[in-house]
Amino acid sequence: MLFRVDPASPVPLGEQIAACVRGAVADGAASPGDRLPPARELAGSLGVNMHTVLRGYQKLREEGLIELRRGRGAVVAGGASPSRARLARAARQVAEEGRALGMADEKIVELVRSVLAGRPDGPVPGPGT
Repeated sequence: MLFRVDPASPVPLGEQIAACVRGAVADGAASPGDRLPPARELAGSLGVNMHTVLRGYQKLREEGLIELRRGRGAVVAGGASPSRARLARAARQVAEEGRALGMADEKIVELVRSVLAGRPDGPVPGPGT
């Protein structure tokens, strides 16, 4: 698995590291059970702080794409699939675009719920909105 980061990018380095893993899972280059490089080793090879790598790994753990095990390190989760990786990437893009438009997180979640409920045009305005 190839990790690349661009320090000049507005995307945080931890997110860039997480995106590398998401891409590898989505492309099939990383499969459930594959071990990720130790945070200290990856940080050294990328020239970033170890905590930056750990933040990226933590995001992936929260998304269910990797498991972090004390003594074993980071491992691609058994439930990780290309489809789930693509979905996580799409969800992140929705959140980022909503925030860029100035929407509160609650409004972004409300929009997604309305789509899930079959109202693709968004939530119906209620009192106080």
